[in-house]
Amino acid sequence: MTAVSAPADAERLAQPAGFIHDLTSVALRALKLIPRDPAGVIPALVVPLFFFVVNVGSLQNVAEGASPGFDFKAFQLPVAIVFAVTGVSRASNLVTDIQDGYFDRLLMTPMSRVALLLGLMVADFTLVIALCIPVVLLGLAVGVDVATGPLGLLLFLLLAGAWGVAFTGFPYAIALKTGSPAAVNSSFILFFPFAFLTTAFLPQEALTGWLSSIADYNPVTYLLAGLRSLLMEGWAASSLLKAGLAIAVVGAVSFTLAFTALRGRVRRG
Repeated sequence: MTAVSAPADAERLAQPAGFIHDLTSVALRALKLIPRDPAGVIPALVVPLFFFVVNVGSLQNVAEGASPGFDFKAFQLPVAIVFAVTGVSRASNLVTDIQDGYFDRLLMTPMSRVALLLGLMVADFTLVIALCIPVVLLGLAVGVDVATGPLGLLLFLLLAGAWGVAFTGFPYAIALKTGSPAAVNSSFILFFPFAFLTTAFLPQEALTGWLSSIADYNPVTYLLAGLRSLLMEGWAASSLLKAGLAIAVVGAVSFTLAFTALRGRVRRG
């Protein structure tokens, strides 16, 4: 009886637990590791708060003086949010797992390969939403009004979280391709063209010709316009659709790179 049941028990233990279980396990582990890496989280909160305070303090009178009735604080809040959520990922933890062999051990299990990456992205989404909340609260505290009310504020957070996750594909692709902490840490440089060649500080009509032309092709331009519409205009369907499309395009590119790198890592493993 024992000799027959033992192989059956071993066979049951080797069965996949299911995609949702694998996804949840990876996400929960990633979230539990966040408090152990405060250096990877604190700057992501301090930097956008700093930029928001400094930009409002130095440019508000000039911007509002040139355009009476213009709410510069509401104009700048989405910029701070984008700084808060862009480039925040568990890619550095993934590199650690690759270097210490934990990732290779996972590949020896029946765990879903897709869940190995999507689980980290679920944790990233949770983290970026958490990072957005203090920035939004600061904006509300200094007088930013939300034209679309609580529902619009919820959509504001969801769009910001979606953008944050869409961008994570780039550092994950670098992590899986190189396994290098230095390469992952430098991946934030990819965001600088997105951040500054756009309407971060002035409306597009105030930009010079060449910068305005570049901003036309920058997805962050449309993301900021969608976020700003929720605060300053109301339910502007066109702006929101363009923001969603911008997120989808960046996500399609970054996810393709990340999952291609994952397939390569799995084959090498």
